[in-house]
Amino acid sequence: METMYLCIVLFLAVLAVFDLLVGVANDAVNFLNSSVGSKAASFRTMLVLASIGVFIGASLSNGMMDIARHGIYQPQFFYFDEVMCILLGVMLTDVVLLDVFNTMGLPTSTTVSMVFELLGGTFALALVKTLGGGDAYSMGQLINTDKALQVIMAIFVSVAIAFFFGMLVQYIARVIFTYNYKKHLKYSIALFGGVAATSIIYFMLIKGLKDSSFMTAEVNDWIHQHSLLIMVGLFVFFTILMQILHWCRVNVFKIVVMMGTFALALAFAGNDLVNFIGVPLAGYDAYTDYMANGQAAGTDGWLMGSLLGSAKTPWYFLVAAGCVMVYALWTSKKAHNVIQTEVSLARQDEGEEGFGSTPIARRLVRYSMNLANGISKITPERTKAWLDTRFRKEELTLEDGAAFDLVRASVNLVLSSLLIALGTSLKLPLSTTYVTFMVSMGTSLADRAWGRDSAVYRITGVLSVIGGWFITAGAAFTICFFVTLFIHYGSAVAIIILIAIAIYSLVHSQVMYKKRKQKVQAQDTVRQIMQSENNDEVLRLLRQHTREELGKVLAFTEENFERTVTSFLHENLRGLRRSMGSVKFEKQLVKQMKRTGTLAMSRLDNNTVLDKGLYYFQGNDFASELVYSIGRLCEPCLEHIDNNFKPLDAIQKGEFGDVSEDITNLLQTSKQAVSDNDYNNLTDIIRKANELNGQLSHLKRGELQRIQSQSGSIKVSMVYLTMIQEAQNVVTYTTNLLKVSRKFQAEDNEEKPR
Repeated sequence: METMYLCIVLFLAVLAVFDLLVGVANDAVNFLNSSVGSKAASFRTMLVLASIGVFIGASLSNGMMDIARHGIYQPQFFYFDEVMCILLGVMLTDVVLLDVFNTMGLPTSTTVSMVFELLGGTFALALVKTLGGGDAYSMGQLINTDKALQVIMAIFVSVAIAFFFGMLVQYIARVIFTYNYKKHLKYSIALFGGVAATSIIYFMLIKGLKDSSFMTAEVNDWIHQHSLLIMVGLFVFFTILMQILHWCRVNVFKIVVMMGTFALALAFAGNDLVNFIGVPLAGYDAYTDYMANGQAAGTDGWLMGSLLGSAKTPWYFLVAAGCVMVYALWTSKKAHNVIQTEVSLARQDEGEEGFGSTPIARRLVRYSMNLANGISKITPERTKAWLDTRFRKEELTLEDGAAFDLVRASVNLVLSSLLIALGTSLKLPLSTTYVTFMVSMGTSLADRAWGRDSAVYRITGVLSVIGGWFITAGAAFTICFFVTLFIHYGSAVAIIILIAIAIYSLVHSQVMYKKRKQKVQAQDTVRQIMQSENNDEVLRLLRQHTREELGKVLAFTEENFERTVTSFLHENLRGLRRSMGSVKFEKQLVKQMKRTGTLAMSRLDNNTVLDKGLYYFQGNDFASELVYSIGRLCEPCLEHIDNNFKPLDAIQKGEFGDVSEDITNLLQTSKQAVSDNDYNNLTDIIRKANELNGQLSHLKRGELQRIQSQSGSIKVSMVYLTMIQEAQNVVTYTTNLLKVSRKFQAEDNEEKPR
């Protein structure tokens, strides 16, 4: 039996390594998004600073480990085998859950996942003990409800606090420095730098690490007694230093951003390390206590009161964890993927929106506009005029390729690090993801980065990410609840099965991540377009992007035309519903494609737009018409089959079946021509299309004659005529799309828009 639990402890150690790798991939966004988004330094430089901060923070972290030991469950009422069951369930759930979210490119909260997994696992065994066991325990005894509620409330309250103060501080900072901050730095920059550096040093290196492994009681007492003196001294020193650096023409904002990146990485490691290794270390401590004192009582007879004591984590475990986190930071492609999600939501300029529009986002924008208009009416005109001079976007000073400026990046980092350090000093495992993300969203809102044309998309993105957090909480609790029960009742067999499932899930999510990465290559092309200043380069990239997008539309049309016709002829309701769902999704993609194209066209010079613009927009219009034609084809077919109306007769099926095969072949050939940018066979394609339209017109006349002779069902004739008409539209729009695509892609085109 002892051997099995030794294997469990070793497996927990392996899972801890995976959890560190996956967790850092998820949480790298917390301390890198502001520095990456503002281009304060090269990505490599920021990785070096973050790596140093992560390593130091992990190596000195210790005080937060108590959350995993006795923060959620009361270990003195659980036996050794029960505690190990909970901890193993938590780790199995955690690794897979976080990896799935990283694969999707959504930042989620490692703190929320750990807390709710512990809660789910504890609740499962608490039910077993209270309902089926011989021990007279209540749920309140087994679950540390006070601490659990405190932790959960701190996590969710921090969301509102982070957003509010992010918005407030950024608004004040922008009023002081304006968008053209380099003109307003005479003395204010020294005070700003002094406050920022003092706050970072005090909260991060003193209060945030007061429970670290190197801190002694004497040092803590001395710091507590001289706190005011330390703060004043730090403020004076850093204010003078920042002023001197400014006189030496050093960009103080870049210094603050780099300090903030280091401090936030350090705070992240100090606050979040418990999320990754706290549970395995609790398992290790439980095992060593059992082996030293409890073997005589047995695994189901030794209570784990030893976990009530404060954690005394060996330094080599912390150093090893720091090394793994640094390795993950440098090598994880998923970390870069998650960073991009948050940077894109907070960027200052217009660009391709990664999220769509939802009713709740539209309603929030409408309410916010009404509120803003109401405030504007009661604000004096002189005040509004002065404030407008502080928010002139045409004066915005951005580093090359940056998503937002250094003022916002500084506020993001300093405010986030302060809030997280405060939580660490209070031994509350705040969600670093919650805090940094909501600070970033608050500062972007205050910075007027959310215009009327982008606000609804940004809010949808924020709601999607926040929704992901709530899904994490529910999924973590539920999955861990059942996993823990399965382990409890299934013992060794259940453990083997769950390990196999976890390994499969990790491998499968990696495969899915690679597929998803291929899908976002088009977004990378758009980013290159928006960042390029060279007209020829923009046109080349836009042509490449257009070929990809139009090729996708033609592939969609081919697939769903064939599926709709085949499903209707065979009365396959499921296939028709699938096609209708695909049409709804494709309509959103086409809208996004049009928006992206319009933004991209703004990067071209006037002559190129006049020469190529009409062809580009016509191509997008024909692509839209193809999608809507498939929708108009599918909708009556779906309604017809769903109502169990009479099917087409054998003659109609034979007629349309033959023509539909030729249309599918036409779409396939057209897709290949667009993707390969090869229009040598365009004449043959147009000739074939004309023949198909002639055949369809013949079918239409034949059906009208059948209606006149009243030889068939009116409902069948109506849907059949609709199918013929939309098939003609598909053929016509396809050839028109090919014509304008050829003109847009032509290098030397003498034809002018008419």
